[in-house]
Amino acid sequence: MKFESDSRKSLNPHTDKFLLEVDLMKSRFLILAAFCALVFGLLPQSGFAQKPSGQTELSTGQRLDVMSSKLDLLRRSLSSALKVMEDKNSKENKEKKTNADDPIVRLKSLEKEVAGVNSEVNDLRTKNDKAEKFDATAIDRLEASTAELNTRVESTLQETAGLRNTTAAANANDNKKKKKGKFFGLFGGGEDKYADLTGAAVAGRDRVLFEEAAKEVRKGHHDTGRLLFATIINTYPDSPFLALAKLAIADSFFLEGTTSSLIQAAQAYQDWLTFFPTDPLADDASLKVAEAEMRQMGLSDRDISHAKKAELRLKVLLQQYPKSPLRQTVEARLAEVQENLAMHNLLIARFYYDVKYSTGKGGLKGSQSRLKEIVDKYPCFSYNDEVFYRLATTYQTEEEPDEAARYYQKLIQEFPESEYNEKAREQLNIIGAPIPDKSAPNPCSKKPQQSFMGNLMQQVSGRADVTVNKNGILISKEGKEGSDLIDEALRYNGTLPALTTPDAPTQRSIPKAPASDPKTRNATSGAAPTASTPAPSPAVIKP
Repeated sequence: MKFESDSRKSLNPHTDKFLLEVDLMKSRFLILAAFCALVFGLLPQSGFAQKPSGQTELSTGQRLDVMSSKLDLLRRSLSSALKVMEDKNSKENKEKKTNADDPIVRLKSLEKEVAGVNSEVNDLRTKNDKAEKFDATAIDRLEASTAELNTRVESTLQETAGLRNTTAAANANDNKKKKKGKFFGLFGGGEDKYADLTGAAVAGRDRVLFEEAAKEVRKGHHDTGRLLFATIINTYPDSPFLALAKLAIADSFFLEGTTSSLIQAAQAYQDWLTFFPTDPLADDASLKVAEAEMRQMGLSDRDISHAKKAELRLKVLLQQYPKSPLRQTVEARLAEVQENLAMHNLLIARFYYDVKYSTGKGGLKGSQSRLKEIVDKYPCFSYNDEVFYRLATTYQTEEEPDEAARYYQKLIQEFPESEYNEKAREQLNIIGAPIPDKSAPNPCSKKPQQSFMGNLMQQVSGRADVTVNKNGILISKEGKEGSDLIDEALRYNGTLPALTTPDAPTQRSIPKAPASDPKTRNATSGAAPTASTPAPSPAVIKP
């Protein structure tokens, strides 16, 4: 009984301190709320909306945005193919009996189906924006329809690639006449800029498509760039640029950076890994999946579903590619994600802890389990000194002095300069346990405290303070022609040369050939290699 009274007496000052901290936190919250209402009160609330804390999947709006983007790309791909295949005799052919196996009929049927599904998606988006009721199962049905349509469209476009080539050659003269109808390219004609490129399958045109698509993405025309990359995939199944075109589509979503784009970027990178798991850039793509989740992470007191997904992806990357040159970068990203997850647990533990000592209600098991999880999973958490102290006091209150002493001693050894150090020594004296003489400081560094304004802006944005590379793998955000890995792919006709293994995403070591080498002059000029000057054959690429 003496130990119990002494223990409670020793915790009373801390109880007062926690009550004061709660009052200060409430005051700070009111100040922040008033400031945000004053500055941002006129802005739409949707801009800062957060998902419910219990929600772990995509929101309804995000799912609809993703479907709309996919359907729009399918519609544009079908439209480009139909422009080539509908020749001048199409009006005469209307009188003939419709054949369901006719390629044009198949493409038009798919185009009609895509338009129908897209119309349903738009109707649901309107209802969702107006907060009207609708059948939630309709979204699942539309997602299944979109995935099934995507497979059929890609298959049909590949099957009709040869016919589009024949039709385009037959109508070449008519196309020239249409182009002559323009006045300095400003009036008349009405031809789409990339109609010829996206329509017919012509030998060597996959390289031109790849180059033009890269230019469009660099200009910020991500939809147009994706259409051109998708044309390579659907029209040139044997193209050497096929794998990189799929990866470039994922890059375009990642560079676009909106919420729906990041969702599609993660999916596109993951799909690319499914098709090319042993590619030299597989570790880069795996990192981008994790970074796409990191860019959607919220603060530690909000939804942590994206943080959990990012942590899982980073751990899988380290396990699958143990010798990856990206290992140091991945470990740094993982530490930041785990900092966010550990702080989430600490905030919950603080709540249970403060409720117990301020009101005397509830128990300490909720706080204790969260603190124990931090100790077991996140040894480099920057607030582990507080975690050790709070965990020790819970054991001390529950009359488990041995466990309490263990964590007090661990605190003194690993955090000799912590503000909780002296308090831990006092409690060890009360328990009668030895105080460690030697310290073994925790190698994990203490995270610097954020300024008031920095914390304010972070609270307003709702985004976690994590480091990510916003560049793609092949294309960088501010990259100029000739500076990215995609330019090396063009020089080597879709195959990456040796010495381009990354130290970090989009930071490559590019081999420099002597100026007198005709191969180098041909590659530098951007022209397609000819028979007399064959493309350089790359050396060994990392396994």
